[in-house]
Amino acid sequence: MGNFLAGKVVAVTGAGRGIGRAVALAAAAEGAKVVVNDYGVSIEGGEPSSAVAQAVVKEIEAAGGTAVAVADDVATMAGGQRIVDTALAEYGRIDGVVCVAGILRERMLFNMSEEEWDPVVATHLKGTFTVFRAAAAVMRKQKSGTLIGFTSGNHQGSVAQANYSSAKGGIISLVRSAALGLHKYGVTANAVAPVARTRMSANVPMELKEIGEPEDVAAFVVYLLSERARTDGVTGQVYTVAGPKIAVWAQPVELRAVHADEERPDGADGGRWWTPERVAEAVAGPVGVDPMPMLAQLEEMARAAAAKERPNS
Repeated sequence: MGNFLAGKVVAVTGAGRGIGRAVALAAAAEGAKVVVNDYGVSIEGGEPSSAVAQAVVKEIEAAGGTAVAVADDVATMAGGQRIVDTALAEYGRIDGVVCVAGILRERMLFNMSEEEWDPVVATHLKGTFTVFRAAAAVMRKQKSGTLIGFTSGNHQGSVAQANYSSAKGGIISLVRSAALGLHKYGVTANAVAPVARTRMSANVPMELKEIGEPEDVAAFVVYLLSERARTDGVTGQVYTVAGPKIAVWAQPVELRAVHADEERPDGADGGRWWTPERVAEAVAGPVGVDPMPMLAQLEEMARAAAAKERPNS
């Protein structure tokens, strides 16, 4: 047993399998008391069971750690609240929450149904909000705490997972909002975009050059939960962990701008700053476009398909 998280209480959602399980085990191994949450569903969604959460608790206890299982659905306000309430009831405090729970319902946008959209957004985005909201209320009063959301490189966009990508992009904005709103209370918030071998990554239709194991991601999450990360001033960040690689994503910024002439000409345009013709000149000139890396990947996939090869990431 280590002591990187000694004395801390951490709740992990989606902790029955994959990265969530690895995070729960790693946190416990570093001295944290852990609330293991998993609704027990398949990645497609299904009937819940507490068996997987209980199994992880037994693993933690067998290794000398302390943990309790919660099988609530994070997509409900009551479920998110119960996870935090369990930590308070069992251990008297909550120092960190890690929201890993997620499902997939893959479909092209023009074929996607409401039944395929709603559960994915509810589990990923709302499921992060419900736990963040419950934890933030406690952390604000105790003047400390860490919120960690799980996003994906697919927040850039996805061919057949508009639901998943939208939710993951929303999580980044939620994390940044939490970092801004809770900073004065001593609470940090960050997001992790993992690339690891899990049930979800098994469905990726390309060969990933950089990929690791859930344990690689877990080590990084333990750091984010620690006092070391707080001392380092880590908040409002998005990190990728892909095997041997750790990367930080840029904060949103304007790339280029152009301003209309200060003196607007009178006449047919009515003195407006912009007309369609002026907009076209601005976009074709100084403003331009920012190339989409994902479009380049699509072109590579098309090339590989034509050559009957497996595309490279």
